[in-house]
Amino acid sequence: MKYTIIGAGIGGLTTALAFEKKGIPYQVFEQAPELNEVGAGIWLAPNALQVLESLDVLDEVIASGNSIDRITIGKPDLSPISDSFQDVFKDKFGYNTIAIHRAKLQKLLFDKIPKEKLFLNKGFQSFKELSSGRIEVNFVGNSKIQTDFLIGADGINSKVRKQLFPESTTRYSGQTCWRGIADIELDKEFLHRGFELWGNQIRFGISRVAKNKVYWFAVVLSDQNRKVDSSLAKKELLKLFKEFHPIVLKLISETEINQILKNDINDLKPLRKWYQNNVCLIGDAAHATTPNMGQGGAQAIEDAYYLSNLFAHKRDENVFELFQQKRQKKVNLVVNQSWTTGKMAHWSYGRGFRNFIIKNVPKKMIEKKMVELYQIEKINS
Repeated sequence: MKYTIIGAGIGGLTTALAFEKKGIPYQVFEQAPELNEVGAGIWLAPNALQVLESLDVLDEVIASGNSIDRITIGKPDLSPISDSFQDVFKDKFGYNTIAIHRAKLQKLLFDKIPKEKLFLNKGFQSFKELSSGRIEVNFVGNSKIQTDFLIGADGINSKVRKQLFPESTTRYSGQTCWRGIADIELDKEFLHRGFELWGNQIRFGISRVAKNKVYWFAVVLSDQNRKVDSSLAKKELLKLFKEFHPIVLKLISETEINQILKNDINDLKPLRKWYQNNVCLIGDAAHATTPNMGQGGAQAIEDAYYLSNLFAHKRDENVFELFQQKRQKKVNLVVNQSWTTGKMAHWSYGRGFRNFIIKNVPKKMIEKKMVELYQIEKINS
């Protein structure tokens, strides 16, 4: 049996490494001629870290990233609306959330994959199910291969998904996000904290991802696909966030203009099915979420864990059906909760009431929900 993965992002590479560990034959095809992940940060919560530990890359991830011991939703002046200390999760799972540069994580995974199994500059074009039961995969430039199983890990704009489920649609949140990496060091008190500061229909996030590297993001309401002169991005951001704490203005000011990226925030309208016959979607191709829970990458990493273990232990069953059964409820919860949180963060009215409610949610209730989110099912037989 041969398994073909389309896409060498975090989901595709983690799946490849998980297959490698299980002795499952695979190959990965990526359209880019070289890995060039965006200059942004990613949070890896304990659910993702459990998977990475099972793949023997956790120590390198921890060494390359930064532990987040305290997560704060705050006002523009840094005063907390709610605070979540991560000790309870470290006690239960063995580690806190790790913030890491996305490109660094991708390279760590890439370097673990035997290069004879990874093909760059191979843009997926289409697939065809053959009468033999195999799948013919066609690439840009008229090259083709045959495979037994096809896994679409090609992101929110997945070409595999567009052929498999042409009625699938992405949703624009009404929000645009700027992201950047500033080459500075935070004050000691902020080194292991993650912030999201909520202002008047704008917000700003901060977390250190490595020594002398701080990831930040800025979110505003915007028309979709609004064009902004990149040379004016810093000036616009400084104006928008002028009422925020000086650390916000320093981060924007200290970021090179070519390191500031702008993207609309979209997700994928939840799909009823992720698979058809021997073709299956994972990660953002199956369940892209807005970033408001810090779980997009983590859920793709979880997909890799479940899919590899099901193929290793349940080969006589419909693995893609089992995979969806085990993952869909949790993923839909993340997608829906993240969408709601993003909308709530940008309320035009009732912000004081919103802040009061968030501040007074019982700590035990939050911890219980987060422990449920971070749980990983053991699959051995």
